[in-house]
Amino acid sequence: MTINTSTNSNESSHQNQATVTTLNTNSTTEKEKSKEKGQDEIYQTELHWYRTVYQGDHVPQLTVRAVVMGMFLGGFMSLSNLYVGLKTGWGLGVAITACILSFTIYKTLMTIFPNFFKTEMSILENNCMQSTASSAGYSTGGTMVSAIAAYLIITGNHIPWPTLALWTFFLATLGVFLAIPMKRQMINREQLKFPSGIAAAETLKSLHSKGGDAIIKARALGFGSLFGALIAWFRDGGKPFAIPGMLPLPGTINGIPFVKWTLSFEMSAIMIAAGAIMGWKISWSLLLGGAINYGILAPKMVELGAIDASKLGYRAIVSWSTWGGAAIMVASGLLTFFLQWSVIKRSIVNFISGLSKSSLSSSKSSTFADKISDSKLDPLKRIEVPPLWFATGAILSGAGCMALLYFAFHTSFVMGVIAVAMTFFLALVACRATGESDITPIGAMGKITQLAFGVLAPTNIITNLMTASVTSGAAASSADLLTDLKSGYLLGANPRRQFIAQFLGVFAGVLVVVPAFYLLVPDASMLGSDKWPAPAAQVWAAVAKLLAQGLQALHPTAQIAILIGSIVGIILTLIERNAPEKIRPFIPSCMGIGLAMVIPFFNSLSMFIGALIALVLTKKAPVAAERFIIPVSSGIIAGESILGVIIALLGATGIL
Repeated sequence: MTINTSTNSNESSHQNQATVTTLNTNSTTEKEKSKEKGQDEIYQTELHWYRTVYQGDHVPQLTVRAVVMGMFLGGFMSLSNLYVGLKTGWGLGVAITACILSFTIYKTLMTIFPNFFKTEMSILENNCMQSTASSAGYSTGGTMVSAIAAYLIITGNHIPWPTLALWTFFLATLGVFLAIPMKRQMINREQLKFPSGIAAAETLKSLHSKGGDAIIKARALGFGSLFGALIAWFRDGGKPFAIPGMLPLPGTINGIPFVKWTLSFEMSAIMIAAGAIMGWKISWSLLLGGAINYGILAPKMVELGAIDASKLGYRAIVSWSTWGGAAIMVASGLLTFFLQWSVIKRSIVNFISGLSKSSLSSSKSSTFADKISDSKLDPLKRIEVPPLWFATGAILSGAGCMALLYFAFHTSFVMGVIAVAMTFFLALVACRATGESDITPIGAMGKITQLAFGVLAPTNIITNLMTASVTSGAAASSADLLTDLKSGYLLGANPRRQFIAQFLGVFAGVLVVVPAFYLLVPDASMLGSDKWPAPAAQVWAAVAKLLAQGLQALHPTAQIAILIGSIVGIILTLIERNAPEKIRPFIPSCMGIGLAMVIPFFNSLSMFIGALIALVLTKKAPVAAERFIIPVSSGIIAGESILGVIIALLGATGIL
């Protein structure tokens, strides 16, 4: 009985296992069919784009004139971003400005020299040009106003120019190459928005349309540039007459004139234009934060002895207020980053999924695999950037970064490997955040690396700075390239040629921005001054010092400011995240409040005025606002900052 029962039980078990196996097989088959269907849909989407949108084979794109124009404009835009970055810590995208400038300049050249400039640039040439310009103007300068300037603050010495040139080049190219495997996944397959890329594409379509809108925008940018340049010339050049750089506001606090508390109006249009672009919420938050910091907290700290009354001014105040402002921005940035766990998860999962789809070509049983393994059925293989370029470029650029970390900044080889490895994953997340929200969390990327190396190398302040520089610099470059590739995707450009244009732009940026940084900031005393507040650098330096020295090195009130600032950053972030949509515009921006504590009040005031003008114009004349705000503001920023840099360079060389 026992044996029979046992035998029957085994037979029943085998039958159950067979049934389960059959069910699993059927389930697996259904999953495979579903997966195959999804992959086929992706393939059809890409094929539809190639057949209906792509025009990169019969429309000029990667031409000498497009690249040269892009390098020329990008070089000037890098000066503009360096100027604005040292003033506000803010990085402004240059793609739209470059599009309008290129269109305007080339039209002018065709009018003046018709024998040399006979044909207009095609829309894809202008798109290629803006990729080159964007790379030169944006990807290379960000590290100058953050980690490199912070290095100068901490050490008091400049990095030797060959080292800095190589460092800037390797960071930018590492980001460019890291973006290669993300492009097809995020842009072709997931169709992420990359709003700035859409805006640049729409701008190019508008400029190349037959209507008069292109000419109107070009003229608006031209008038804005002229206005900004005139202000810079009269204020900084002083010829034929000079205008004051600052207008003091009447009044006192504790018997001390407002001007000592930076409560004044700067004779500059560049911050007003920047405020118009930044938007209302950040700008009114800047004014609020500036009023609290310079009108309430700073006077109280003078009474408590935390700020030296005998040296009262921007530098003395910000030496205390940086800690609270940095705490607000860092706490908010990190919390926002980690609350986006779904973005982080999607970034990694979708990237791995994308790699697995590309590897399906070895499976002969998959219809999708058969398609993508056949270049005739998958024509995008011919125009997309080859994976070999990614592998080669990432290895060489990463090795360059590690070599400089080791030989120039005395960072161990292991720490260099960890920094480059972290850079890939954090750049992945930064690019997805840019694609979904148009906000590249560069600050958060750098702070994550700083915190990580605060644990891995707790006493090495230079390692802390420069490893974070790798992460933030490369992430910015990756996000910039994908934004440009989104424009190209919408316009039907050849992505491989656009990648080459972006890569070439790095050379122009390095050639211009590195020597300009030495001339504009000859020594550490210039940073943290009224001329160059360098707020981003001060935050980077503050975090590095704090992680290396500990809280005990700070004044007790500064320690309290860090605690309160962290709490404020966390609370405001959580409130905004959970508040109804209609209430969110009235919740102060953590970035605005924190930034106001590390820049002079007059900068916050100017940006508020610009945002207010833009808000009123948008309410009263929305069509005019849509047409003029960006071109005029971009023109003012370009004209005043570039001429301001030129005047500064002429003054440094003794010509002016």
